[in-house]
Amino acid sequence: MKPPEMRGALVFGPPFFEGESGSKWNTNRPFGGSSKTTAGHPPGVRLGIKKGVRHFGFPMLRNCCYKHVPEDIMRIYNSMTRQKEELTPLEDNHYKIYVCGPTVYDLFHIGNARPFVTFDTLRRYLIWLGNKVSYIQNFTDIDDKVIIRAQAEGITPKELAEEMIDEYFKDADGLNIMRATKHPRATESIDDIIHLISLLYDKGFAYMTDDGVYFSIDQYPNYGKLSGHRLDDLIAGASERVSELEGKRNPLDFALWKFKKEGEPFWPSPWGDGRPGWHIECSAMSLANLGETVDIHAGGVDLQFPHHENEIAQSEAATGKTFVRYWVHNGFVNVNYEKMSKSLGNFFTVRDLVEHYPYHILRFFILQAHYRMPINFSDDLLDAGVTSWQRIVSCVDLLAFVANAPDKTKIDPIKDKELEEEIAACRFNWQKAMDDDLNTADAIAAIFELVRAANTAAASGAVSPETLLSARDTMIELLDVLGLDPTAEKKDTIPDDILAMVEERTKAKSERDFATADRIRDEILERGYKVEDTPQGARVVPV
Repeated sequence: MKPPEMRGALVFGPPFFEGESGSKWNTNRPFGGSSKTTAGHPPGVRLGIKKGVRHFGFPMLRNCCYKHVPEDIMRIYNSMTRQKEELTPLEDNHYKIYVCGPTVYDLFHIGNARPFVTFDTLRRYLIWLGNKVSYIQNFTDIDDKVIIRAQAEGITPKELAEEMIDEYFKDADGLNIMRATKHPRATESIDDIIHLISLLYDKGFAYMTDDGVYFSIDQYPNYGKLSGHRLDDLIAGASERVSELEGKRNPLDFALWKFKKEGEPFWPSPWGDGRPGWHIECSAMSLANLGETVDIHAGGVDLQFPHHENEIAQSEAATGKTFVRYWVHNGFVNVNYEKMSKSLGNFFTVRDLVEHYPYHILRFFILQAHYRMPINFSDDLLDAGVTSWQRIVSCVDLLAFVANAPDKTKIDPIKDKELEEEIAACRFNWQKAMDDDLNTADAIAAIFELVRAANTAAASGAVSPETLLSARDTMIELLDVLGLDPTAEKKDTIPDDILAMVEERTKAKSERDFATADRIRDEILERGYKVEDTPQGARVVPV
């Protein structure tokens, strides 16, 4: 497959540094900003670096490292405007992202895993593009759920939170989720929370009751702009389901500070001892760590209302500035096509699932769907994910095997060029998909197209080792941006007796004793290994 019409530019040079520093261009690039031709590269092609044109992290081709790239534009769906928008940071090449983290009263479930994986992938991609990313993901370590669970366990909320945060990192590390730039905790942010509530109180957006301090919805005229709810409709609906506490001015008014109750942790405040409400915690931690305006605030669609709506109201009321430039939400997670719920018995933690499926399969499965679409977990679909992932792993292994095998055939320049074109097409289509609202589903599809072409090329025996390894490098690089590593699964060492059987089978085939060769192949398979015949010789892999 030849790449589609390319809208970008041809870019040369070594990979740039992809670290958190976010330098977009390698300062050691030999071509600098020049525009000259260089010996060894195709005639007529000019070298040079144009501002706004991205360079890929690996040389695309080992024998000729030029590559096509799409337009330097990423678009993301903004839940506030309900449309895709060009994604640009407020500060040049520096994105500030806040992601709602877990309430640490239990192991996190697959519904929690989806935003953690999705927005970790967004972060990785932005870094790969050459940006610095300040990424904040909080821990809600004081909350009704934390208190209730701690009391049931006979331990303090702090002890429970510490235990669950440790368990969070075990699962997050398993899913290859990068540690945030900072993981602030609500209990470590009390001063910031009190300061924010004080601002709201002084500006007339908050009031005190016998129960605590509340935010006054009526004082913020733009309430509902994220969710699209009309205030009158919300109030009418809430009057039947929300208890109107004594002194509460509006049934939608939400708690900023809750006065202490017997047996609960508390902190001193200007209004009395107590603890923060849930919504104010995220606003305070975001403002303290990222400033008054963040580029991206992300989380599950279930948080859109009321949590994110309340964050907007209290943050913008306090600062008078836009709180978030892009609101990004992932879709729901279902189990066997039903909403996940403990009452239905289909509620699974990540820890439950990894008893049957490796962490990387869960991550791969999540990324196979577009992040805004509902995703369904089932054994059949996860099993299919295992098979699909193994196709990639097998291809990566095969390319290394064939490229490093003794050369037994003559290289066909046409087939070699065809694989080069497939590599270019994969890169172009992968990045085009990622730029289109983080479409990881189509990005993975582009990788599978290269897998298909690379398998064919390897089987032909007519493609150069350099081009085969270039295809392999491309797969590894692009999968790495998705947080996946096809080389991470350590294969068991092939036993010596199995290798001896492979040699015996090869000898039998050379002597045209195919019955013996087939018998040995079947015996090897019964031992848990498979023999694959390639133009470069027999290859044995664990089943």
